[in-house]
Parts: sequence; C-alpha cells; structure tokens
Amino acid sequence: MSDTAHDVVCVGILVADMFVPPLARLPAEGELLLVDNILLDTGVCAANTGVDLCKLGASVAVIGKVGGDVFADFVRQDLSGKGLDVSAIRISATAPTARTVILPVSGQDRRYIHSVGANAEFGIDDIDLDVVARARVLYVGGFLAMPGFDQPALTRLLRFARERQVATVLDVAGVQPEHGIEAVSDALPYTDVFLPNHDEARLLTGEIDPARQAELFVEHGAGTAVVTLGAEGVVVQTRDQTLSASGFQVDVVDPSGSGDAFDAGFIIGMLEAWDLARTIEFASAVGASACTQRGCTPGVFTRDEAFGFISRHDMTIETL
Repeated sequence: MSDTAHDVVCVGILVADMFVPPLARLPAEGELLLVDNILLDTGVCAANTGVDLCKLGASVAVIGKVGGDVFADFVRQDLSGKGLDVSAIRISATAPTARTVILPVSGQDRRYIHSVGANAEFGIDDIDLDVVARARVLYVGGFLAMPGFDQPALTRLLRFARERQVATVLDVAGVQPEHGIEAVSDALPYTDVFLPNHDEARLLTGEIDPARQAELFVEHGAGTAVVTLGAEGVVVQTRDQTLSASGFQVDVVDPSGSGDAFDAGFIIGMLEAWDLARTIEFASAVGASACTQRGCTPGVFTRDEAFGFISRHDMTIETL
C-alpha cells in the first residue's frame, strides 16, 4: 500500500485489451486474415479513466483485481508506466486476468470477445479503504459488470467515502433492463456525480429522453446526473439546473474509451472547482479526443491539448 494521498482513486474493472485494426470484413471460415499489428493495452473503466486522469495532470491510484499470470504483469507494468499507483491492485489465486478482443469492421459496430476472469471475484474486501479515505475523489467504474461487487457493497463504499469528505463518482457497465433503476437506487444518494451513457440510462429508467433520464437519477438521490450521448453531446442535471451541450466533431478512428475519457475530464473539473458549463466543455473535448486513435487512451489529450482544442472549436450549451 502506498502512503501517498492521491487526487483520485479509481476502483473497478481491469482488463488486458487486444485491439485488432479496422477490418474491411471478417475472415471467412478457415481463412487467415493478415493485419499490420494487434495492439495490446490495458483497458476498461477504472484503468482507462485513471490513465486519462494522469495525462490530464492528476495523481491517481487504481484498485482492481487481476490473475497471477503474464497478463497481470502486463497490466501492472503498463499502468505503472503511465503514472498510476498500482500498489492496491489485488491478485487472484485462482482466476486469470480479464481479457477482451476488440474486432472493428468498417461500417459496422465493434464486436467484442471477453473473458471476465478475476473481475468476477473482485469485491469490497479487495478495496484498501485507507487509500480511499486519503483521496479527494473516489471513482467507481464498471459497476454492474462485477458479479462479486453488489449494490450493498457499493453503497457501503460510497457512504464510507462521503463520511470522509471524499467526492464520489459512479459509472456503470453491463446494465440489465429487468433490474431497472433499483439496480443503483440505494447507491445514488451517496453519489455526487452519476455518469451513464444514453443506452445505459435507458435500460435503467425505461425512458428515452435523456433529460428525463437525468431527472430520475437526481430524484433518486444523485447530486449530479450526466447522460452522455456520444457525438450528439450530453445532458447534465443537478438539483438546480439542467444543461444540454452539443458534441465536438472529430475524425473518428476508434470510439473505444471515449466515455471513460469524458469521465476523466469531468473529474478534473470537480478537482478544480470549475463551474458546470466549463466542466462539460472540458470533459467533452477530452472524450472526443479518445476517438482519434486506435485503443482506449492513446489519443486522449493532455491538459494543454484539451484547452487548445477548445479554443479552436465551438460548443453550444443551453439551459433546458
């Protein structure tokens, strides 16, 4: 365990990602399809957001679970090399490190092949609460995609952070529509910022309108609800106001990790105590930058690059 206090502690899923370059088509049965390179990178919620936060100048520790294998060595070395404190990552004695193969085909949505691995074992007992207590912000990413980390455990963790004046940020993955908003309703009163995308919000609320989705999350206790709409922008609701913002347009190479990058940008705004409009603008620029290169984090802006991009591009923010 590190004795250093961090700006942000990122808790959640850790995965070794293998990105195949964009394909003109999938190979036929028995066919060998050659590509220039297959990118191996650490990815998904906690890792992506943590890496992006480091690129933006924050001090970050990451907490998750990996297996006792070569992919675990890669995940720890990769994240440490990108500036994260990995000392609180736990190692499973039985499960392998989670892995995903990402298959992009031109003109089609991405395809994923995933092994849950050690993320299935990750639970509240794997979280070093001393590390959480010394942070300024706790970010939990990938909730609902970790079978061993249920809502009572999440609520306990968020309450613990709140009691120690640590701001709380929650994102979700793997939402199942049959559970509805009850899947997060107990945790939302302890959540300062809730950050689902539009599809996740629809599955949680049964609503199509992003403003109504955000409203419901705030009604259930979230301090701020942020519903991201990809290239279409974002809707943000607090107890006092609702804002709608357009998206920044970029040349999209790979949209993987754009939501995590948005989260990182939003957290920077929290750390800096920016007003909501400036936070949305910065987060949207950082989120868009993730789409400009293959992989989840290589294209993400530094702080100066984000401000430079914002100075050259317009965003419309309206009060609803």
